[in-house]
Amino acid sequence: ETLRARIAAGRAIIPLNSRRGALGLPAIAPCAIGEGLRTKVNANIGASQDYPDVDAEIAKLQAAVEAGADTVMDLSTGGDLRAIRQRVLEASAVPVGTVPIYDAAVRAVRAGGRVHDMTADGILRTVQDHAEQGVDFVTVHCGVTRDVVRTLQNSPRVCGVVSRGGTFLANWILRHGQENPLYERFDELVAIAIECDV
Repeated sequence: ETLRARIAAGRAIIPLNSRRGALGLPAIAPCAIGEGLRTKVNANIGASQDYPDVDAEIAKLQAAVEAGADTVMDLSTGGDLRAIRQRVLEASAVPVGTVPIYDAAVRAVRAGGRVHDMTADGILRTVQDHAEQGVDFVTVHCGVTRDVVRTLQNSPRVCGVVSRGGTFLANWILRHGQENPLYERFDELVAIAIECDV
């Protein structure tokens, strides 16, 4: 009852995609994350363009889970991203997360463009693709807004933008002169999350 109340109040979550069973993905050990709960350990894995070996990523996943990771994130940017994500989802005994903006950027580049050639629709579609494939949680960079980018230009931080996804979006905002679609179309983002319980 305590956990249910915290979830209802938005103070805790259980990352577990409601489509897992219908997609034939294995059952996972769910974990609650949030207020009053023990600290969770997340392990990042991911293939790169220079090393797109999915078997190596599965070995990293298994090592992370054996070492006690509560969740794992596939941060792949190289190789067949959908196939890698599928293998990770099929092999994981814990919730799996992703950073869809990485995939959106790779899609733009593979289509012959550059990272800033992502489209607002493409970014949201990529989030939906990940959710529909069965990922349990996603990282989205809603806080990188036009106002934040303007502030960074006027009073730069010592280290600049230190997030890869945040850098992609800051560059996109500067190139297009538009608001971050993950912020501007937040209601659509939430609708995707609700649909798949991500």
